[in-house]
Amino acid sequence: MSALKGSCVRAMACGALWMLSAWVAPALALEITDDRGTRVAFTQTPQRIVSLLPSLTETVCALDRCNLLVGVDRYSNFPQSVLSLPQLGGGMDPNVEGIVMLKPDVVLAAPNSRASERLRALGIPVLVFETKTHADVRRILEKLGQLLEVPDAQRVWRAIDAGVSAAAQSLPASVKKVRVYFEVNRGPFAAGESSFIGETLSRLGVKNIVPTRMGPFPRLNPEYVVLANPDLIMVGERNHAGMEGRPGWSHIRAIKDHRVCVFAVADSDLIVRPGPRMAQAARVMASCLANQRP
Repeated sequence: MSALKGSCVRAMACGALWMLSAWVAPALALEITDDRGTRVAFTQTPQRIVSLLPSLTETVCALDRCNLLVGVDRYSNFPQSVLSLPQLGGGMDPNVEGIVMLKPDVVLAAPNSRASERLRALGIPVLVFETKTHADVRRILEKLGQLLEVPDAQRVWRAIDAGVSAAAQSLPASVKKVRVYFEVNRGPFAAGESSFIGETLSRLGVKNIVPTRMGPFPRLNPEYVVLANPDLIMVGERNHAGMEGRPGWSHIRAIKDHRVCVFAVADSDLIVRPGPRMAQAARVMASCLANQRP
């Protein structure tokens, strides 16, 4: 009898110890490695997310988790529902105090964000992602899908891929092999062949005057564009002012022939964000090509 009582006591003690250990140190649900190589462990799915980059904001929403966003950067403006959220500055001037007050479970940021290290020092998990190519978009969709428990995050990528292909198929043969210069910012900074914009242009069948060896978004000597003499220029209206007055640019074929697509702000935002709306961006660029064909 005493032996039986002892075994029961030991069993109860073991059970109590197991319950205590489970309460003190729950098993990790997931570990995500971001683009800085930092591994961040999560014991549960984040319920409060701050996004400091428009493309990441849009990706969270495309994964049907927009309801988890509690704050965004000042440039996040799509979908419309995010406009009601607290705006927390930009990558260069983040409102760290405002972010902390929101008590996020995770902050999504770009590599150049000045908030990352300060937030990590305050114990707030930060995931840094850099998106320069189509492959990056697909990879980040997968990682955020894992983090947010979205079973088939790649459905978003399949829709993007199909949409870009459809945009390419819509173009007549006459626009193929047109030599294009895409300016993403004054400087001038260009979208090279290896950038997500350049990859989309390649799929549309045109030739980018900025080759892969120059990097995704190189700063160019303005004379380079003059010498390259593109057939068509694509630029957002924010950056278009004064372009034709740059030294030597009046002699560029695209400018002489009035083959310059100037994208409205909404379309420019759409095109320069590497995320779920890249198929729409491809359609906008395809429309430019179709309307500006020789």
